[in-house]
Amino acid sequence: MRFLFDKNTWQEIFGSIGKNKTRTIITVIGVLWGIFIYIVLAGASQGMDNGFEKNFETVAKNSIWAWSQSTSMPYAGYKTGRSLRIKVGDAQTLANRIPEIQYISPVNTKGVFGGEAALGVRGMKSNSYPVYGYFPVIAKMATQKIYDGGRFINEEDIEQARKICVIGERTQQELFDKDEDPIGGYIRVDNIYFQVVGVHKFTQTTPFGTDGDIYMPYSTFKKLYNTGENAQYFTIAAYDDADVVQVEKDIKSVLKSIHKVHPDDERAFGAFNLGEIFNKIMGFAEGITFLSLVVGLATILAGVIGIGNILLISVKERTKELGIRRALGATPKEVRILIILESVFLTTIAGIIGIILGAAVLSIINQLTQDIEFPYTNPTVPIPLVIGALAVMVILGTLIGLIPAQRAVSIKPIDALREE
Repeated sequence: MRFLFDKNTWQEIFGSIGKNKTRTIITVIGVLWGIFIYIVLAGASQGMDNGFEKNFETVAKNSIWAWSQSTSMPYAGYKTGRSLRIKVGDAQTLANRIPEIQYISPVNTKGVFGGEAALGVRGMKSNSYPVYGYFPVIAKMATQKIYDGGRFINEEDIEQARKICVIGERTQQELFDKDEDPIGGYIRVDNIYFQVVGVHKFTQTTPFGTDGDIYMPYSTFKKLYNTGENAQYFTIAAYDDADVVQVEKDIKSVLKSIHKVHPDDERAFGAFNLGEIFNKIMGFAEGITFLSLVVGLATILAGVIGIGNILLISVKERTKELGIRRALGATPKEVRILIILESVFLTTIAGIIGIILGAAVLSIINQLTQDIEFPYTNPTVPIPLVIGALAVMVILGTLIGLIPAQRAVSIKPIDALREE
């Protein structure tokens, strides 16, 4: 251990490195480049992970939206092209038959999938807005960000079919004065007065939706637009550990059974599976992380091998010097440690510089992506992974240093002293 802190040992190491600076620098760059590539690629993929996590933080990741369309196959006496309408009661049937479903809610809309939007009026101000009939459970699947002072739809609103609504930011701006508090105020929706109980901050939590939506209780929507037991679509959230692809298949299968649709009819019911998309995105990001690890380690290994080659050349060039050290009493262990220390030192310095440069590039990328719409946030590499990469480099540096170290130990003092 004392040999490690011997001033003469490090003087000899620095002297050996300084004899051929250009060769040493080029080889060190090879190792530096490897960990630099690893840090940048791993950080970039983490930024993508963070971006999608942030984008989907307000909606259940295993979300599915399902709706009815029209049949493409005759079945049970029904002709092709039969128009289907899912029912409110279908939601309970799906929940009973598919245990992987955590939450499910029927939704009705006006002005979302074509057709005329609702006319919102307040005083002399008016505009057309999409309207949604919601149950309170929808907030458990897609977080509704309501501004201070307001609230979302609750169970009493449903039971009493209250004429209340939650409006979007744009709706507020267009129907209310700039400094006017909309909470408690009234707007007219298709000639029916509704009291505003909340203003929702728009986030893309569903495949639909805008900043000008108007939400009202499902029961109120039903009375206002006479929808009966029909629903436009179901919003569904499966449990986190559920196979969302299979859940979607099960949903369509149960709906086909309820509405007497041929089991092989793929057009009868449509679905948007956010869980499947999210899993593919996360799989892609994990693939990028794995690729960065493979590429980084391969480049690091190539660089470390280069350091080993330099040390082999260095040992050959220092044959006489090493012979003199042996003749003056240096043990094989001391000679071996000297060469290994040189290998580990070069590898570690290259690794630290590569990590610093990689972190600098990720910082620049973070600054450049602050205001873009693409889901990308905080590209960083966890500290344990950075430490792990540096530890791998030190281990590789030690192992590769054993080869020139063994070559140095095998030099016989008498043979070395004979060389000119």
